Amino acid sequence: MLDDDELRRMSPQERQRLRQVLFTLDDQDRRASSRLDRRRKIVLAVIIACCVGLAIWTGVLAATLPRYYRAGGWRGAWVGFDLAELVAFAATGWALWRRRQILIVCLVVLATLLCCDAWFDVVLDARTSGFMVSLISALVVELPLAFLAILGARRLLRTSNAVVLRYRGQGGPVPRLRDIPLIGVETGRPLSDLLAESAEQVADTALADCAHAQTKGPDSRRAGKMSP
Repeated sequence: MLDDDELRRMSPQERQRLRQVLFTLDDQDRRASSRLDRRRKIVLAVIIACCVGLAIWTGVLAATLPRYYRAGGWRGAWVGFDLAELVAFAATGWALWRRRQILIVCLVVLATLLCCDAWFDVVLDARTSGFMVSLISALVVELPLAFLAILGARRLLRTSNAVVLRYRGQGGPVPRLRDIPLIGVETGRPLSDLLAESAEQVADTALADCAHAQTKGPDSRRAGKMSP
């Protein structure tokens, strides 16, 4: 079994090759499962049905809703929305301070709320005295902050993918975000299997595979040096 000193003596090329071999072994050990394809098809069918239903409902609303409407609960709606934004900002700040992976989710939620805030401010204040204030606020404050949040989430996702690529022993530039596959969800491996694994199990498995794959490697190199 390899120890830390033997692993440190390996060259960067040998460690990269080791990662490639281990990743290949992991792929070969996974058992094909039809449940993954079945679940994916069900989810896709639900998404398509939601898109069709929402498109029809949007058309119905566009044709039937009155142009002007006196709403009740106006104060509660906007105060509640601003409280949601406050919680999103606080959660984002906490995740950034603690350096937690949930920061990516917080940034996406924050950007979504900021875009919604800008949209409703501008649309609901149209043809009123507060329209210019809402428009300037959307263009100067809310939309730029949403853009920065999305940019930060994108950068964190690409950074995480770069780490995974290095673990797999793959070099080269990081692919575009829309071309990056889901991490750990390969063909034939259900998502539930990935979620069931703990970090300790993954680390223990990787270490055991590393030691097993390299058991014969150092011995063969020593034998080569000892041979005449």
